[in-house]
Amino acid sequence: MITSQQLDSLDPEQMRQAMLALMSELSAKDEQLRDKADEIARAHREAAFKQNLIDKLTHEMAVLKRLKFAATSEKFRSGLSAEQTSLLEETLDGDIAEVTGEIERATGNNKGKDKKDKEQPKRQPLPAHLPRREMRHEPESTVCSCGCQMKRIGQDVSEKLDYEPGVFTVEHHVRGKWACANCEKLVQAPVAPHIIDKGIPTAGLLAQVLVAKFLDHLPLYRQEHIFQRAGMAIARSTLAQWVGECGAQLQPLVDALEAELLRHDVLHADETPVAMLKPGNKKTHKAYIWSYCTTSFNSTKAVVFNFAETRSGENVRRFLGQDSDTPWKGTLVTDGYSGYNATIAKGVTAANCMAHARRKFHELWANHGSKVGEQALRYFQLLFKIEAKLGPLPPDERRRIRKRKSRRVAALLYKWLLLQRQQVPPGSATIKAIDYSLKRWPALTRYIEDGDVPISNNWVENQIRPIALGRGNWLFAGSLRAGKRAAAIMSLVHSARINGHDPYAYLKDVLERLPTHPASRIDDLLPHRWQPEFATH
Repeated sequence: MITSQQLDSLDPEQMRQAMLALMSELSAKDEQLRDKADEIARAHREAAFKQNLIDKLTHEMAVLKRLKFAATSEKFRSGLSAEQTSLLEETLDGDIAEVTGEIERATGNNKGKDKKDKEQPKRQPLPAHLPRREMRHEPESTVCSCGCQMKRIGQDVSEKLDYEPGVFTVEHHVRGKWACANCEKLVQAPVAPHIIDKGIPTAGLLAQVLVAKFLDHLPLYRQEHIFQRAGMAIARSTLAQWVGECGAQLQPLVDALEAELLRHDVLHADETPVAMLKPGNKKTHKAYIWSYCTTSFNSTKAVVFNFAETRSGENVRRFLGQDSDTPWKGTLVTDGYSGYNATIAKGVTAANCMAHARRKFHELWANHGSKVGEQALRYFQLLFKIEAKLGPLPPDERRRIRKRKSRRVAALLYKWLLLQRQQVPPGSATIKAIDYSLKRWPALTRYIEDGDVPISNNWVENQIRPIALGRGNWLFAGSLRAGKRAAAIMSLVHSARINGHDPYAYLKDVLERLPTHPASRIDDLLPHRWQPEFATH
């Protein structure tokens, strides 16, 4: 530091060096101030984003509670069947539980639970007639840090309800309290983290409820009756709360599954309609479950379901992140639905399903005995017969054989279709079948040039089929939350199924491990990577 007296004695070079040092010091302080300002601005942006999220969730909670109040009125229920009323009520209870959990995580505390929730009646003890398994938890060491042996002074007892098909049992947890007589230090084994904090259900019971609802198509009101016959009456509103809370806790795993899916260059896509109940008008309208999955050639077996109110191609673009900085640009195998065309303009390569083209001619032959339909089926039979032998081969070999064999058959089929189109009267069903193939020919034959692309979309249709069987249960509340929650959980249980796992065993293990599992290693719990915990030791 140069004093004012020293300034008079400095020569020009010393003065220059002093000024350079001062400028450097000021520049460093300016940089620190800019960093601090950026940090403050970033904190303000994060706080504003969090507050906007809390406001949005709080508003959604208010709407859901008004809907729940309306759903319990006689006037509202007069336009609905008993099953619709039950499904609506359980959906609303699940939505409220999920939103409550999201508000708690956003605020970092329990502000999501209002006063009325806190004043709910005390939980009743679990029935005494249920079998009990006592599980004792004691500290690893009962020797105090001062060297004294601690004495047991009491215990805390809690109970959790477990379920195996047809049989309820109770886990009776005993946590001994140990105290040092010398320094009064208290030691007790910690409470194990649980997917539902302070809840009574074990991970096994929660997995049972989720698998029964989203894989076996059993609505909660039916599960309520099944549980009652097994000796434990659990209100469907309670079951719905469990489903909602589990949906919120499992969402990060579903997000990781979606991210994993989008790392692959060839995907299937398909959609199927489901009925959606809107509380406002008491009527159902068509919503859609969109399905995306890896191909049967891919060693990674994964399927992700996405729920949407419409059949618009924007749903596909949004899922593929085509408006983001890193859009997906692989090959999408689909049926001939025009909604998928919205993805092509964004760099996606279209591959259409040859089985759908074949189906048009099969309908002609089966319904009208069409000779044109019969001849077309022979061409398609040759293409699929070639393909049946290529499954186990590597992509390059598959492509080589396709170019040598399948391309010839496809070329003959294309010439034959052009010839038949000139001979068939316009406006007929035959013309429609022919035009369906001719208009999509480049996409229908895309698989010949790419060994990773399958000939048909049958693989994803097989993943959707179990959903179509359970359409009677697809009645949702007006918000998309319940539909998206169902799609998310189905993504996990069906991905577990196609990887050869027991969905119940998978979900039970995941629900047990998730509360303590590092977020950075969430991919370890994905169905295609999952190993039971006992197998990892």
